[in-house]
Amino acid sequence: MSSIIAHINKAFDHRVRLGIMSILMVNEQMDFNRLKELLDVTDGNLASHMKALESVEYITVTKQFIGKKPNTSYHASELGRQAFQQHLAALEQLIKKIN
Repeated sequence: MSSIIAHINKAFDHRVRLGIMSILMVNEQMDFNRLKELLDVTDGNLASHMKALESVEYITVTKQFIGKKPNTSYHASELGRQAFQQHLAALEQLIKKIN
């Protein structure tokens, strides 16, 4: 028998990564400072979670200058969108099995 948590994606097991993907699923893109503000995390904390999502190719990073200021923005990749939707579906199935 398969485990009821077999399809839960470990990449989203931390609340910050779950929050990042939730934000990016409903927004075309989001810059680093706005993500930091919305999630109420430190620069280092957000950066480490962004690297984790980038390493599995769930997000893409765009670096540019706006005026003379550097700006880093992120958006969910197609792979990331699919993985997150599958993760949510697995959570829904888990809840249905428990009830």
